[in-house]
Amino acid sequence: MAAMVVTVHSQDDELLDVLTKTGEKAGVSKPRDGDYHRAVHVWIYSESTRELLLQRRADCKDSWPGLWDISSAGHISAGDSSLLTARRELHEELGIVLPKDAFELIFVFLQECVINDGKYINNEYNDVYLVTTLSPIPQEVFALQESEVSSVKYMFWADYKDHLVNEDNEYVPYEVSGQYGQLFDIIEQRYKDNLEARSLDLQKRLNRYAPIHLDEELNGLSVADKEALTFIIKASIILDEIFYEQVWHGNLVLREWLKEHCSDSDLDKFKWIYYSINKSPWSCLDENKAFLTTADSAIKLLDNSARTVLGWKGIEYRVAFPATKLPGANFYPPDMDKMEFELWKTVLTEDEQKAATGFFSVIRRCGESDLVCTESNKASGSIQHLVLDKPNNSNDLFVVPYSQEYRQSLAEAADLLHRAAESTDCPSLKKLLKTKADAFLSNDYYESDVAWMELDSKLDVTIGPYETYEDAIFGYKATFEVFVGVRDDIATSQVKLFGDQLQVLQENLPLDDIYKSGDVIAAPIRVIKLIYNAGDVKGPQAVAFNLPNDERIVDERGTSMVVLKNISEAKFKHILEPIADICINEEQKKYIDFESFFTHTICHECCHGIGPHTITLPSGQNSTVRLELQELHSALEEAKADIVGLWALKFLINQGLLPRCFLKSMYVSFLAGCFRSVRFGLEEAHGKGQALQFNWLYEREAFILHLDGTFSVDFSKIDVAVEVLSREILTIQARGDKVAAKSLLHRYAKMTGPLSSTIEKLGRVQV
Repeated sequence: MAAMVVTVHSQDDELLDVLTKTGEKAGVSKPRDGDYHRAVHVWIYSESTRELLLQRRADCKDSWPGLWDISSAGHISAGDSSLLTARRELHEELGIVLPKDAFELIFVFLQECVINDGKYINNEYNDVYLVTTLSPIPQEVFALQESEVSSVKYMFWADYKDHLVNEDNEYVPYEVSGQYGQLFDIIEQRYKDNLEARSLDLQKRLNRYAPIHLDEELNGLSVADKEALTFIIKASIILDEIFYEQVWHGNLVLREWLKEHCSDSDLDKFKWIYYSINKSPWSCLDENKAFLTTADSAIKLLDNSARTVLGWKGIEYRVAFPATKLPGANFYPPDMDKMEFELWKTVLTEDEQKAATGFFSVIRRCGESDLVCTESNKASGSIQHLVLDKPNNSNDLFVVPYSQEYRQSLAEAADLLHRAAESTDCPSLKKLLKTKADAFLSNDYYESDVAWMELDSKLDVTIGPYETYEDAIFGYKATFEVFVGVRDDIATSQVKLFGDQLQVLQENLPLDDIYKSGDVIAAPIRVIKLIYNAGDVKGPQAVAFNLPNDERIVDERGTSMVVLKNISEAKFKHILEPIADICINEEQKKYIDFESFFTHTICHECCHGIGPHTITLPSGQNSTVRLELQELHSALEEAKADIVGLWALKFLINQGLLPRCFLKSMYVSFLAGCFRSVRFGLEEAHGKGQALQFNWLYEREAFILHLDGTFSVDFSKIDVAVEVLSREILTIQARGDKVAAKSLLHRYAKMTGPLSSTIEKLGRVQV
């Protein structure tokens, strides 16, 4: 087949960002001269007719004149973003204006070719977008750019594919058997009539979860606290909405669409239920791959997306989302990469850099604002009104604090928390609610996080932005979450030992003294029975958490821990025991018990509060582990808390603070727990961290695989292996050594044979 070239819409002096051969920005911009660069392809697909829109290239074009080609395409100019370019090209070439949620990035295609007797060298990374409309756009709606496009037509997708396969000389050639064949594969698979198979697949996914009911008694609460609880839950519902928005910009629209249509069929019912568990179209237990497609998504009507045509109501399109979850969630522009962020950060002041990498801000792009139209010109049918509403420096990134990004929602939540504070008769809860309400509006969470650590209330409340797992690019940005429970006073008094021993554990960590920080504040531990949660509580449920993550507070005051005892009991009964029954060797099943599982959970959370947090780099510069390890931090920190938790329990046993008979139960219960967490997927921090530990211990024969496929612990080797891995992780954190962290995770945080075969056997065990 002949070589392929993208439709080019550029001037000779157009500057392009030069890429390396692997697709990374080289930091240089210059006119196109055979260098690797980026471009966009935009395909418009009509769902009802199953047709793709083709454009006929203008006869004056230097390459492929007069041939049928992509709906719209063009180079990404220096400093421009991919998505903004896709939207502009569609507008300039066809006169169609669409918002960012209409564009689905389906794959990236590397094109390397030489044509025109060697005069045209094209080394291009093409971002291929698909726009899905319900029906064809009428011909008279298009406003064609004469210098680029002579005409357009719709064609059944399979017929178009046949033209390419047969090398029809009226069509720009594409290698259908190669990378570009993905376009046709995606369309074919997406619209197969397989409703029964999809229903069965979603049922199978749903059956992996064990439903439980939170029916804890509120008898221990005062009348005043019960009144406050009403306002707290109302505020929590608002924060839940914010979390949906944080995950993906189209999430709330999709949620309402699925909810509205959930009674249409069994398939629609299963879509809604599974979506409600994951709080997005991506499955937490399947490495964040989509269980829906854009064909399942919400439909929007745009009546101002092009010039007006009598009798045509406008473009109806599907809200698009990618097959794999966006690593930056909705904290960053969807087409921003790490290199762009890092280059932008270098021109910021120190305070601006702190804001950009802080917990409580999002990063936006000046040019992200939608293409807009004016009513007067819309009525006339003119297309001249279609302009890009943007400042001159349209592609600069900028910081928006949460208090501004979610201003209206946070104002409503703050008002409700103030009303809750007025209702409660508990002084520490009153302080927490007031300071948290103020933080929603000021974006300064320091005082409210201190108030949370000092909370001494029967009604236990955790509310606000905390965990950073959704930010898979850097691990900087915090999601909103809510946990409300009734404190279990007896259990809380029983676990006080662990908080009291943190300083001793810190001093004796398997870590060189030079890296050990000073005093550690005893961690308050609160055991509660959960009655309500919201926000970032999707997928598998947490059994405990250790907060805050703000390094200033960790250094000054340590951390505090909340253990959800009723959730822990449910996890042990419905998950750990069935896993142990399948995976643990018969001789060691007797060591599986709730107390060892529950105790290690507590120690895991406590160990988040010890070890390196604020560090000094070899250059002498002060930093934090989170900032240095970036997207690797969460997985390594979860692994640290787990493995150092085991080391700490052994240390406390040796000190006579825990019974020695507890030792074997601790290790065997941990082994069973490895399989529980790895099932979360290796895209998730806990699963990745657990795989690292399992594979490390298995390699050192601390875990033994038997011929019958079960595992056991070698008690003669486990102690040393645990201590060595603890030292390895703690040292990496203390040095802020991202290279070493990446190497360790690459080698061990993967689905090895023993893990994979065992996970397959656990298909019937719920999570």
